[in-house]
Amino acid sequence: MSPSRQTRKVTLRDVAELAGVSISTASLVFSGKGPVAATTAERVQAAAVELAYAGPDPLASSLRQGRAGTVAVIVEDRLLHAFRDPFALAVLDGLAQELDAMGTSMLLIADHGDAQPHPLAAHAIDAAIFPLCGRTDSPLVSHLLARHIPMIGAGAPLHDGVTHVLVDERGASAAATRHLVDLGHTRLAHVLMPIGASRPTHRIAIAELVQAAYPDARERARGFLDVADPVSPLVEAEQPDVAAGEVAGRLLLDVPSDKRPTGIVAQSDLLAAGVIRAAESLGLRVPQDVSVTGFDGVDLPWLDRQLTTVVQPGEAKGRVLGDLTRRALAGESPRSEAFAVSLRVGDTTSGPG
Repeated sequence: MSPSRQTRKVTLRDVAELAGVSISTASLVFSGKGPVAATTAERVQAAAVELAYAGPDPLASSLRQGRAGTVAVIVEDRLLHAFRDPFALAVLDGLAQELDAMGTSMLLIADHGDAQPHPLAAHAIDAAIFPLCGRTDSPLVSHLLARHIPMIGAGAPLHDGVTHVLVDERGASAAATRHLVDLGHTRLAHVLMPIGASRPTHRIAIAELVQAAYPDARERARGFLDVADPVSPLVEAEQPDVAAGEVAGRLLLDVPSDKRPTGIVAQSDLLAAGVIRAAESLGLRVPQDVSVTGFDGVDLPWLDRQLTTVVQPGEAKGRVLGDLTRRALAGESPRSEAFAVSLRVGDTTSGPG
């Protein structure tokens, strides 16, 4: 190797010269985006090995294209909670598939809302995605608007500058509640996902919904109340998981039989699974003694039953988020899109015993 090559960074031009090809041909070998004869590709790769050339500089490439090649995917609170939620994982998987097809990297960021300056400020990104319905407001919106970065969401944050994939949360929850009413249930209860700062699982009053920070939880509760008796008990779970669902189930079911609800509408499948565990631990039969519905339609093979639930395919939802991002990056101005969900009747609901 010549002294000049030892003292400066090896470039694609050096590789092309050593392989006896044009720079454009060498570039095609590394990008894989064009037809190159196998023998030519082997010469280029051998030259790269000899020169210890690791490949084109991604930063230089992004500068030439005017793109960072990275999209920020913002998840509220700890990533631990998202990774434990099969619905959240399905959404992220569908989104990742779309971004990968676009040749775009995913920068996964946990947003705690109190970091100043926010870690996102240090990253070059092309777009920001809020894939899981979070808080109504986010301080990141003004920051991203100032940077002219497109934003895609799944119902939150609520701002004209964010394009959303929208689910009729209220209508879907009302449909699940109406299913129980149609079966003959009159004593109903509702288990909510958190509506604000994390607190131990507890009963709440209807008036607290006005101040709910999470629009999906608020609208699902309103859908329940559109159909159920307004005095039906409401329990807010500390987290939208099985453990909190079990605590909520005990609050509602470990009472005298004449006070016990015969139908419970839970705002997620994990919460519903927890309610079922609580019922069984109290010696109650599902659905004979208490019917339970969920929301999401995720696969819970360990539950050993088919949950009656509102199905919103997570992977497909993630793909729609990715498609809206692709269109925004292509210079379009995509509008928010409705995402269809449906009620699937399983074996966790029946008429009251």
